[in-house]
Amino acid sequence: MNVMVSFGQSNHKNFFTLSGPAKKWVLLHPLKAKKALRISLEAKRISDSIQKTNVLDGDASGGQVDAFRHAFWMARLHQELGKSAARTLGKAHEKENYITFKKGKLEDGTLPDEISSKMDLWNNEQGLKLTKKGSKIPKNGLIFRVINAVKAGKLKIIKKDKKGNFLTCKGAKISQKELFQKWNNKKCLVASN
Repeated sequence: MNVMVSFGQSNHKNFFTLSGPAKKWVLLHPLKAKKALRISLEAKRISDSIQKTNVLDGDASGGQVDAFRHAFWMARLHQELGKSAARTLGKAHEKENYITFKKGKLEDGTLPDEISSKMDLWNNEQGLKLTKKGSKIPKNGLIFRVINAVKAGKLKIIKKDKKGNFLTCKGAKISQKELFQKWNNKKCLVASN
């Protein structure tokens, strides 16, 4: 979630380190950028805490914790900034992921790809459905809503074996070479449960 954390230090120098999509979002939402940062850091912190428990699968890169992070992030952004601003920030993040892939850089320990972006966009949309702007649902209540959505299979994760290797929809292991060479590889989205 680089786009979220990057624009945080609230000084102009850091603005210039952002990707084009992130800069555009900040310029279009200057009054919301600081709140978005706070919510983004909160979503990361809560996800990191959940990753250390056995509530979800512990997988922050394509697994249930990753799905949770995106859905919770969007739900909180929707709650405080509105649906449109939240959705466009989520889309800016996914555009940034393509740029990250082209540069060969990692995000959350893996190279971003098309299926990961599809997963994130799906989970973002599900998160937007969990609350409304101005909703007074407490954070703990929202955390449980998102966890329940994950466990009910309403979110998407990427199919992996028990060793963490990415698999095709037919269950074949995907080579590291393919993962690092292709934006559109053979990873498979499955229900989060």
